[in-house]
Amino acid sequence: MKKILYYGLCLSGLLAMTSCGDFLETSTPSETDANFVFSNSETSRAALDGAYESWRAAANSQVFGAGLFYAADLAGSDIERHPENFSNQPGRHWPECFYQNGTYAGSYGLLSYQKETGAYSNLYEIISKANQVIKYVSAIDNFDQILAAKVPSTQGQIYGEAIALKAVAYRELIKNYGDVPYLSGKETDNSGLCGRDSIYDIILEELQAVAPNMYRVGSIPGVTGKNYMSRTFVEGLIGRMALEAGGYQTRRGDIKRVDGKGNALTFENIGTENNGATYGRRSDWQTYYQLAKTYFKAVIDNPGTATLVTKDPRSAGNGRTFGNPYQYFFEQMHQGDEFFADESIYEYVMTQASHSNERPYSNGRPSTGGNNNYPCKAYGQCRINPAFYYGMFDPADLRRDVSCVVTGSAGATGTETILPFKPGSQAKGGGISLNKWDENRQKTPYVTKQRQSGINGPYMRMAEMYLGYAEACAALGDAAEAKAYLTIIRDRAFGGTGKGNVDAFIAKEGSLLEAIIDERGFEYAGEGDRRWTLIRTGLVGKKIMAMKELTKKMIDGLEKDGYYQFENGNVISNYLWTKMVDAKSLKGHRLTAQCMDESDPILFPGWRGVNDDWSQFGLDYKGNTLTNLAIKGLFTPLTADEIAALEADGYKKTDWAIDIVNNRDEYDKYLFYDYDGQKAPIYLWPFTPNICANGGFTNGYGFKSAE
Repeated sequence: MKKILYYGLCLSGLLAMTSCGDFLETSTPSETDANFVFSNSETSRAALDGAYESWRAAANSQVFGAGLFYAADLAGSDIERHPENFSNQPGRHWPECFYQNGTYAGSYGLLSYQKETGAYSNLYEIISKANQVIKYVSAIDNFDQILAAKVPSTQGQIYGEAIALKAVAYRELIKNYGDVPYLSGKETDNSGLCGRDSIYDIILEELQAVAPNMYRVGSIPGVTGKNYMSRTFVEGLIGRMALEAGGYQTRRGDIKRVDGKGNALTFENIGTENNGATYGRRSDWQTYYQLAKTYFKAVIDNPGTATLVTKDPRSAGNGRTFGNPYQYFFEQMHQGDEFFADESIYEYVMTQASHSNERPYSNGRPSTGGNNNYPCKAYGQCRINPAFYYGMFDPADLRRDVSCVVTGSAGATGTETILPFKPGSQAKGGGISLNKWDENRQKTPYVTKQRQSGINGPYMRMAEMYLGYAEACAALGDAAEAKAYLTIIRDRAFGGTGKGNVDAFIAKEGSLLEAIIDERGFEYAGEGDRRWTLIRTGLVGKKIMAMKELTKKMIDGLEKDGYYQFENGNVISNYLWTKMVDAKSLKGHRLTAQCMDESDPILFPGWRGVNDDWSQFGLDYKGNTLTNLAIKGLFTPLTADEIAALEADGYKKTDWAIDIVNNRDEYDKYLFYDYDGQKAPIYLWPFTPNICANGGFTNGYGFKSAE
């Protein structure tokens, strides 16, 4: 993963921010310095890399890997949840659950999770740096001709990347805070709040203007890899932001609602008001869905070097089988620095041993290791709702075992351990976890220190283009086209043409559009995409209330019978039977791949185990070759005779769903605590006291404006 170079070249003066309290203002470089830096593409690129470095740090630590994303997006949907007791981390859990249907908003401490120098100021730092690049590139002698030509050029590319960085920062600000100040870098800027709808309009117009002047991913001159924002990325970003601009959001009632040209807007609201805020979408939403449709299709038709992998290129070997193209994407992300996945359109770079890294520490498979362990500690913030894992994931879906895992790592011994449902973190508790990133799976894992794995942040990939296009088509009434692109994604997930049973899936979901949204849930399970997708599509109330009901039925059944059977045939039981085994001698490997054979307790469920040989990285096994966990009874209840035979073979009774029963409030009561599915969801974060004071505005949505 190529490390971005932030050259000296007087950038400390040109692009540096002022003091934290003045983060909305930019420094003023001399014209001589500016002309020097932006006189050629090499020095212009160096200047832009400063903005990229700020984005990388903010993305990883604030809005995609950790920070606000860690607190709410990763754990705050119908399918994803947090690992610890609700009372242990109230600063995260109140925002996650919509502030107890909005009633807790006024009691929430404005600094209980965020910092004054956190996501908000970090994102405006990116905007400030991007605005500087935009200003000085646009001032070069032939810039008007470059832009008017509508063909790729080196300076047009750099200008477009700066526009894209600014757009990404505003997208994350709006997603997390709603209405925010809009700063264009001009003297007329002010720090007051600007309605998000006009910001969307301005940003979308700018992105459309620069796209033709940019190169597609894989063809940017002087750039290798997918760690720079290409025309492919910009077109995908237009699609992404157009769906959001035309989608449902909760808006406070004291902000003037106008479009990018100052015209008054009307809205289609659903549900009821909450703390002076309403939940709705623009009446002209179809314009934005049409825009999304156009640009998603542009990426699909001309994706550069990004590709949707529909056939697994890996060959079976060393006892492993594959045949899972979805799995292949995540396997590629573990290959090491300088490597980018085929399906990626843009990844922000994380250099091993240099960057604090949230994959897999927060966004991956848990480990009880510390530093110098095998693997190092991984907290495992994103856990999977057990009713989703058992009741919603089709047993034949190849994505299930890639997305979700029931075991973690005992890092001190390099062995596998069950993830108990009792509240906790690492591999000590928290239940079923996200499985897509795991240091056991890295080609060269880093065992010296936690949070330095070097696994990139996959900010945009091809699957989103297909599902976004299908969603826009379905919403606009183009059912045939929507179904065709849903089928591509679903058939890939079930192993080939026709295996996705798309017609049956649509019938089960009740509509083509809802089928596409839930398909996106399966495709991005555990990645923190679901929460925002449900909010912007207006499905958040329906889906959360359905999951609350299903979870209650599950726990009632577990309390009454010791097990619960879901409609798809899966059974969750209070107890499992497990046994430590020598997988290396029995199977030829410790790290497992694809397995759909439920009768094989070592390989099923697939894509788990541990690194094939931690000794090459320093672990002394001390003769312990029993490294993998064999599991029986995970989806099918065991008879008394089966249990007796297993125990005679060395299997031990292991607590499983009984921990859900014994911690019912954590899985039932606090699952979107008191949310009724009707009031406007208060999903936003409040501005901190200094932001309010320095900006001259107040919080909405029921939040205080000062501590």
